[in-house]
Amino acid sequence: MGYAAVRIKDVADVEGVRDNQLVGYGLVVGLDGSGDSLRNAPFTRQSLKAMLERLGVSTTESELNTKNVAAVMVTANLPAFAGNGSRVDVTISAMGDAKSLAGGALLVTPLMGADGQIYAVAQGPVSLGGFSAEGGSGSSVKQGKPTSGRISSGAVVEKEINFNLAAQRALKLSLRNPDFTTAQRVEKAINRYAGNGVAKATNPTSIELTLAPGDPRDMVGLVTDIEQLSIDPDLPAKVVIDENSGVVVIGKDVRLSTVAIAQGNLTISISETPEVSQPNEFSRGETVVVPRTDITVDEEKGKGLVVLQSGVRLRDLVNGLNALGVTPRDLISILQTLKAAGAMQAEIEVM
Repeated sequence: MGYAAVRIKDVADVEGVRDNQLVGYGLVVGLDGSGDSLRNAPFTRQSLKAMLERLGVSTTESELNTKNVAAVMVTANLPAFAGNGSRVDVTISAMGDAKSLAGGALLVTPLMGADGQIYAVAQGPVSLGGFSAEGGSGSSVKQGKPTSGRISSGAVVEKEINFNLAAQRALKLSLRNPDFTTAQRVEKAINRYAGNGVAKATNPTSIELTLAPGDPRDMVGLVTDIEQLSIDPDLPAKVVIDENSGVVVIGKDVRLSTVAIAQGNLTISISETPEVSQPNEFSRGETVVVPRTDITVDEEKGKGLVVLQSGVRLRDLVNGLNALGVTPRDLISILQTLKAAGAMQAEIEVM
């Protein structure tokens, strides 16, 4: 039984059609005393002074003594083909020692791309996913990250990235998980639908799409139809292990050579039970605490050797390990030992 068929649009991207990261520096105002300490955040003080001067308010940095302002970094993703006037979400993150951005509003902030040009302008009230509160006695409670928030549709696109996809006569599809077999299957599926020679797999990642000079179709229509075609992606035999959480993911094509496995646990428990030694009446002794240490060793009886035959698949592997009653932690050790012994034909990736 193979993998379930999936659409090409779920395993491949069109090269050149992608988001672009934008970043900007701005000020959030309207905070209820939870903003930056201007003495500890000189960049906030300088930015506040410069903003007031642009608005015609003359002041000196020494006169600024407010905690209702916070310097923030503003980030956003500019989608492919976003037009002038369209809106995108922005993320706000505090830079200084502000305790919370609750109730704040971001002032006009230009957002620049990697080329230094301004592509969008952000402004609006900040919405938080967390909160913090403090009592007069010093007790406090915090949930989430009150120093980070979002503004839904908070940036207006001022400059669009021009890319005429319909005029293109050649394009590339890029597989998200590079694989020779999957690339060949994508090529064959496209050529069966669109005609021989339209698609050509050039490496495990890229599939080139080419329209003949006399072909009346445009690339937008062709890509739209190709995205709906179904293929069976092929993946390498792989075992992924997250030792921190004890999660193990075993690929379908993992195979084992004939091997015998035994598993058991040795538990050593040490407990301290202090006792009080009381001297007799009218004696010159002292009351002291005498430690009492109990050590117990419990070796769990294993279920003997379990033999897994050569070429067994995922179901047989899992059933064999379950027969041993292994825990996820034990399973990680067993899989790593199988790989070290050369009995597992799979790649192990430890996260």
